[in-house]
Amino acid sequence: MKAAVVREPVDGFVDVKDVTLRDLKPGEALVDVEYCGLCHTDLHVAAGDFGEKPGRIIGHEGVGIVSKVADGVDAVKVGDRVSIAWFFKGCGHCEYCLTGRETLCRQVQNSGFTVDGAMAEQVIVDANYAVKVPDGLDPVEATSLTCAGVTMYKAIKVADVKPGQWVSVVGAGGLGNLAIQYAKHVFGAHVVAVDGNPDKLQAAKEAGADLLINRHDGDVDKQIQEKVGGVHAALVTAVTTAAFDQAVDSLRPDGKLVAVALPQGDMQLNIAKTVLDGIVVAGSLVGTRQDLAETFQFGAEGLVHPIVKTRKLSEINDMIQELMDNKVVGRNVVDFVHNK
Repeated sequence: MKAAVVREPVDGFVDVKDVTLRDLKPGEALVDVEYCGLCHTDLHVAAGDFGEKPGRIIGHEGVGIVSKVADGVDAVKVGDRVSIAWFFKGCGHCEYCLTGRETLCRQVQNSGFTVDGAMAEQVIVDANYAVKVPDGLDPVEATSLTCAGVTMYKAIKVADVKPGQWVSVVGAGGLGNLAIQYAKHVFGAHVVAVDGNPDKLQAAKEAGADLLINRHDGDVDKQIQEKVGGVHAALVTAVTTAAFDQAVDSLRPDGKLVAVALPQGDMQLNIAKTVLDGIVVAGSLVGTRQDLAETFQFGAEGLVHPIVKTRKLSEINDMIQELMDNKVVGRNVVDFVHNK
């Protein structure tokens, strides 16, 4: 089968190669991949930012059809459409797995990083962790919800957003655009979208953002304070430390910053402001299987619609470069169904 694998030596790009999958183990299923989106985290893996993984198949925004199941599998059956998410599986027995915080499991495995991912014609999954895609949800759109969607849905939960509150989404790309839609259409919030790309800001407006701020205009935090009195929550998806610093300063008292993006380096945090304004800073890491099931359901109900564009596997390195260059509005999705 064809698959996109991290190069050796690692240089930030991948090679499309013929790969043979191992045999299934008990509890696993084989999935014929239909579509797989390219996420910024795939770029980190290809570049070795989390540790070099030459030969690893990337991809964790996958959707496909179960074609074979091993012994002991009853969670899915042949013919089911399932997802292949970043959270591949946890240990199942630690305090985090047992208390609804399974993504924090210290023995977690991640698709496209610690195990082979879905940017391939076929992928092996742990059947208990493959969340089913509901009827009525476009499988191409489901790819983005598998990662970007559930990540931001979970982040809004972490922010404890209430209807009518103001939320800033810093970075209006694939993650940010979905954050705007979930915050607006599911949680009933007012949304400020911050980005430096006019096309992404226009897409943010179409997604429901109430206020658009171009970061190139400067003083993002001051603009937010002046126009809405500060935000109750700031969701940061932009991969720059400056975005985090501005987001903290854009909060109103008792506000919460939720960190989603993973830039290199540290953020500045004024201790006096944090204490006197009761500021909370929290990290949010993708989502659990239950979070993903809820994320999918809202998509199936038509409350959110990812911006997706289908591409060929042979274009994968062009897709990587476009994402590096900040030229992608929404998500590029490799189509394995119509591009055999």
